[in-house]
Amino acid sequence: MTDGQNILGGRILVVAFEGWNDAGEAASGAVKTLKEQLEVVPIAEVDPELYFDFQFNRPVVTDDDGRRRLIWPSAVVYGPSLPGRIGEDLAGDAELTVTGDNAGNIFLLLGTEPSRSWRSFTAEIMDVALAADIGAVVFLGAMLADVPHTRPISVFASSDNAAVRAELGVERSTYEGPVGILSALAEGAEDVGIPTIMIWASVPHYVHNAPSPKAVLALIDKLEELVDVTIPRGTLVDEAAAWEAGIDALAADDEEMASYIQQLEQARDTVDSPEASGEAIAQEFERYLRRRGDGRDGGTAGRAPDDPRRG
Repeated sequence: MTDGQNILGGRILVVAFEGWNDAGEAASGAVKTLKEQLEVVPIAEVDPELYFDFQFNRPVVTDDDGRRRLIWPSAVVYGPSLPGRIGEDLAGDAELTVTGDNAGNIFLLLGTEPSRSWRSFTAEIMDVALAADIGAVVFLGAMLADVPHTRPISVFASSDNAAVRAELGVERSTYEGPVGILSALAEGAEDVGIPTIMIWASVPHYVHNAPSPKAVLALIDKLEELVDVTIPRGTLVDEAAAWEAGIDALAADDEEMASYIQQLEQARDTVDSPEASGEAIAQEFERYLRRRGDGRDGGTAGRAPDDPRRG
């Protein structure tokens, strides 16, 4: 639990789910990066029979050393193998070790968004969080949006917890509408006294079929800013550059796509410019909502609601 001071200074559960909250596989990709870099072990796993529709989230078969076996959709909580241990000094192993005073306090929840029984699922995860003495939960999400791939990925942080907003300087979400499992878990955490924060990345909707390493990087950057850790990027920087170059190549052969991207760039630059007035930003956002209303969304896989301020 927390007393409202240094809310992200204790044990932190970082959460991401594959599915509706995970455009471009950005949120799950960020947590998978943490899982690869941190010394974590599974501490809890839900029973897939209780929460998943296997016709919707089908198991996959793998061949492991000549033995074929099924991997079932699930959700797993990982905890540090040595809780509270401070990472090695950056100068000693900067490319291989997650470092910082909080490196030994990071727990992870990674899995597939459940198909049913969300309230029971939430209660089970909260029991695990309370048993692990989690002091705060950070939810990572990614949504498809009218944003250009050539500009920095937009990241928006929000919290329904007044103490978190005061300490971190983030806003309260004003979104109303359909939600994913992140919102159910966030409400459950706040109900049991665990403060929460949401971090969302906006992924260009016109490349919704491809994983977005640039969005993964943006989420990791924001998480690193809020939490006292240094997270190695590995090959992500090169992968993000290759992702952007690949889309540039596609646009070069598609005049309509290139023109549309240019419109998005102009709109983004208008909003980001120092001289942009509140009225200009409001007008651009209204145009954005109108475009959303015409049904042009580039697909719905991994799609979250329109407003990045969603809870």
